[in-house]
Amino acid sequence: MRRLLAGFALAVTLTGCGVSTQQEIDMGAQYAQQINQQLPIVNDPEANRYINLLGDSIAHLTSRTDIPDWHFYIVDSKEVNAFAVPGGYVYVNRGLIERTQKMDQLAGVLGHEIGHVVRRHSIKQMQQQQGANIGVTLACVLTRICDNQAGQAAIQVGGTALFAKFSRQDEAEADAEGVKNVVRAGINPNGIPEMFQILIDERSRNPSAVEGWFATHPLEEDRIAATKALIAQIPAAVMRTLTTDTQRYQSFKQRIRSLPPPPTTRASR
Repeated sequence: MRRLLAGFALAVTLTGCGVSTQQEIDMGAQYAQQINQQLPIVNDPEANRYINLLGDSIAHLTSRTDIPDWHFYIVDSKEVNAFAVPGGYVYVNRGLIERTQKMDQLAGVLGHEIGHVVRRHSIKQMQQQQGANIGVTLACVLTRICDNQAGQAAIQVGGTALFAKFSRQDEAEADAEGVKNVVRAGINPNGIPEMFQILIDERSRNPSAVEGWFATHPLEEDRIAATKALIAQIPAAVMRTLTTDTQRYQSFKQRIRSLPPPPTTRASR
C-alpha cells in the first residue's frame, strides 16, 4: 500500500501542472481495488445492477466523455455517506439509500459525487498537496469502523487529497454540477435540496447517525437555498418533463431493506 501511495504522489509530482486522464483513471482503479478489499461492499447483483444503471444514466451525459467506464458501489454500512474516487468510481452507503424517499434524491447524491469527478476536485487537491500527509483513514469517516485499533491499521487507504472534506467552493461547484447532471438525465433536481433537508433534519434528532456525512460534506441551510436558486432558473416546461420517482426505484429500496443487516462495528454496538 505504501508503494501504491508513493507511486501516486510521484505521478502527481512528475506531472507538475497536470494529471492526464489516463493517470486519473489508473489511479482511481487502484484506489477502488483497495477500497473494495477494505470496505464491506454489497454484492447483491440486482441492487448493484440498479445503482449502476442509475449512475450511468447520469454520468455518461456529463462533459467527462474521456472517462469511458463509470463504476457505482453500495457500501454495506448503516452510516450515512457517499464519496467519489478519481476516474469515475462512486460509492454510496446503504444507510444513505435507506433514508431516501424517492429516486430523484439518490440521483441527486450521485449527481453531486459525479460532479466532484467532473470538476476533478480530488486531483486538484492532490496537486496542491503534492502527495503530502497521505494516509487519511477513509473507512473511519465513512463507517465509524475504526474504534478498533486493528481496524485502523487495516484500512489506511487514500489520502487527504482524495478523501478529506472538500472546501465549500468545491461543494458548491459539485452541487451546481449535480443539478445539471440530473436534469440532463431527465431527473428532477429537487431531490438535491430535499436530501439535504432530510439530513439536516436528522442531524437535529440523531446527530451520531449522520456525523460521517457532515464530516466530509460541509452542509448548512445556505446550500439548500443555493440549489433551489439554481433550480428556479430551469424553465417550468422543462421541469414538467423530469422524473421524480419510479416503481423500479421503490423496488430497489425494498431490495436494499431485505438484505442481511450491515456488518456490526464496535461503534454501533
